[in-house]
Amino acid sequence: MIALGFLAQAKTGHAQQLETITVAGGCFWCVEADFEKVNGVTEAVSGFAGGTVANPTYKQVVKGGTGHYEAVQITYDPSKVSADTLYDLFFRSVDPTDAGGQFCDRGETYRTAIFTSPDQKAAAEQAKSDAQAALGQTVVTPILDASEFYPADGYHQDYYKQSGIILTRFGPKSKANAYKAYREACGRDERVRQLWGDAAPFAGS
Repeated sequence: MIALGFLAQAKTGHAQQLETITVAGGCFWCVEADFEKVNGVTEAVSGFAGGTVANPTYKQVVKGGTGHYEAVQITYDPSKVSADTLYDLFFRSVDPTDAGGQFCDRGETYRTAIFTSPDQKAAAEQAKSDAQAALGQTVVTPILDASEFYPADGYHQDYYKQSGIILTRFGPKSKANAYKAYREACGRDERVRQLWGDAAPFAGS
């Protein structure tokens, strides 16, 4: 099991040079919410990667045809957490055996992937190999070359903690409460716990 330090993150710069990784793990609200809990992560930004259209909108991506994944760019302090650890946490926060999407979200937009620079590739490949060995199942998450990352509009950033009211099928709710209801209904944590058991770092957090 991977030990975690969860801290409230202040999004401020400091002397240590920060680094980034980009991952796709289904709904970007969930990936962002998970990784902003990790000690050493200074920011996680929801957006899109891997496609062929410049500056895509959310509507374009979810409609399909742009080739983009919903992705999250994670900025971290390497003196506090390593890329190796972040990749291990990523695999244990998703279903990397599912090639058709994640949980209730289906289609190419919601597939898992890691987008790496050359110096990150070995760490990503090792994390994938370790995940496959731990599960005893084929891990289908591809390790792809880094591509342009496009942040989603402000509506989608920090969705899990926004207080703005939206209309849902359950009536008016704050975005934070709508996010909790969506995550539970989608079965994300249930499936991750089923796969990873006590090694699931974020399920139910």
